[in-house]
Order: sequence, then C-alpha cells, then structure tokens
Amino acid sequence: MGATELILVRHGESLGNVAAARARQTGAEVIDVPARDADVELSPTGVEQAQALGRWLAELPAADRPDAVWSSPFRRAHDTALTALDVAGLDVPVRLDERLRDRDLGITDTLTTAGIRKRFPEEAERREWHGKFYYRPSGGESWADIALRVRSLLADLERQRRHRRVLITCHDAVLLVFRYVCEEMDEASVLEVSRTQFVRNAAVTRLVREEDEDRWTLAEFNSADHLRDRGVPVTAQHSPSDEQAVEHEAGEVR
Repeated sequence: MGATELILVRHGESLGNVAAARARQTGAEVIDVPARDADVELSPTGVEQAQALGRWLAELPAADRPDAVWSSPFRRAHDTALTALDVAGLDVPVRLDERLRDRDLGITDTLTTAGIRKRFPEEAERREWHGKFYYRPSGGESWADIALRVRSLLADLERQRRHRRVLITCHDAVLLVFRYVCEEMDEASVLEVSRTQFVRNAAVTRLVREEDEDRWTLAEFNSADHLRDRGVPVTAQHSPSDEQAVEHEAGEVR
C-alpha cells in the first residue's frame, strides 16, 4: 500500500494573487500578472506564509512529519515547498509533477470575470450553461480535466511503497479536486465547498486512510492556525476566471 496521509497545501500568496485582487478592486478587465503562470513568484507575504508552514512542520512530532513532497512545478508552489522544508530543517525527497500544475485557463488567462464578459461573451455564456465544474474555456481545462490528472497521480502514489505521509504543494482548484476524488464527492458538493470556503494560501488540508482501506477521510481542511499563531497574514482568493472574491476575516491583514 502507498501513502496513508496526504498533507495538501495551497501555495503561499503569489504576485499573481496580488495583481488579481488589484484588478478586482479597480474594475480592470485584465490582470497585470508579472510573468507567465508557471513563473509567477511568491509575494513577500507568501514567503512569510511558507516560512510559517515550515515552522509548523518543524514542531510536528517526528512520526507526523511528511516523508516526501510532491509539488506542482509552478514556481509559487515549488518555492512554498522548498522554503517550508528549509525552515523546518527537513531533508526529504521533492518530486515535481506537472499533474499538480494550476488549471489552464486557455483564452481567458489573465482576464477578470468582467474582462471575459466584455471580450468573450460567448465564453461567459458557455460557462453559465455548463457550470463551473464542466466548463472548459477554449484552449483550457475544466475541473473535470483536473480530476483526470489527480486520479492518475493518486494511482502513482498507491504504487509507491516507501512514503506514507506525503506533503503536496499545489493550487486551490487542484486541492479541491483532490477532495472531490478522494472523498468521492459529487459535483454539487465540491462546488458548494468552493463557493463557501475559499482555499487559503499556505493553509493545511489533511486526508487520511487506514492501511486496509481504499477511501480517504478528511481529517482537516483549510487550517491556517499555524499562520495566525505566528502573526502571519491569512489570505485567500479564487482563480482569475472566477469572480475575484477575497476573504475578509476580522483582524486579518491582506
């Protein structure tokens, strides 16, 4: 049997997140991202969040620490993993896997919802018709496409025998699709989670299972206590193709 615990972490706040929030606030149609999606770096706050994640990992009992890391190759996710491991002083193998990359938004990439409606009204209509889970922008991916990637990756995790607790650094939609697949959720259930609980940057979600069981159980979701306890800002934001909503909690700095 392969892994029995998945520690899923969304990357720390990125410069793309900051640009998307600014675009929403100003009503812009285009998000002024600083680089192609794969090369977007962590913001200064994102670095702090990754460091706080590392301090949390260092304080875990040895038996609860990850013995391997699988990461999206996108820089913001990879840097989150490397920074956390460095702070924690953990020497574990890190595997980059393109199946953990963020959702490809196709022709809607870098556009706000307002921008999509203005420039590609037919895409906005298709999204409304198909729904968030199955809508695939021209040249891009749907959440259902991400599910195929996640199922393939889980099969590889099942085949490996050395690592039981695996830290996975990825992206908000990918993390939610892990829940969809592992918990055998339906479309409505995962979209309700997406609508009501934005995935926080550098927050921790844990899925566990017994050695003799196939189905995963949610042990923890979207926990940011390790950030709050260390006075690090807690941030959360949807992907650029969604309504650019930013979570507001009392006392939290964005």
